[in-house]
Amino acid sequence: MTATATSTPLGAELEAPLLAVEAALNQLGDALARRDAAGIEQHAAELHQHLACAVQTFSAAARTGGVPAALRNRLVRAGGLLAAQREALARGNASLDRALDVLIPSEPTGLYGAGGKAERRTVGGGSYQA
Repeated sequence: MTATATSTPLGAELEAPLLAVEAALNQLGDALARRDAAGIEQHAAELHQHLACAVQTFSAAARTGGVPAALRNRLVRAGGLLAAQREALARGNASLDRALDVLIPSEPTGLYGAGGKAERRTVGGGSYQA
């Protein structure tokens, strides 16, 4: 018979915050897939709280006696999933920024306008034409 990570008091103490992190990651992933902005905001805040609790609990456990290997591996997997979600969100933001740049052009560059004429900024009241 092999002992599981939760069969020790330390393992049981670490299991709860890790389960909360895993659940929050799954909920955040679902909200990202649905493109649910309110859900993303809510689950990201919850994940932040659960991660802070888990880091504190795991750090204390590491100082006092070590973390069972199975729980350490689950925490590493959760960190990998978090990194993947962060990367997906960054790619989505970059894509949105590019789309907005196309739809809402930046200030004129002073080169040529849409009609082919040079765009000039006037200083002090306008220009005169002959």
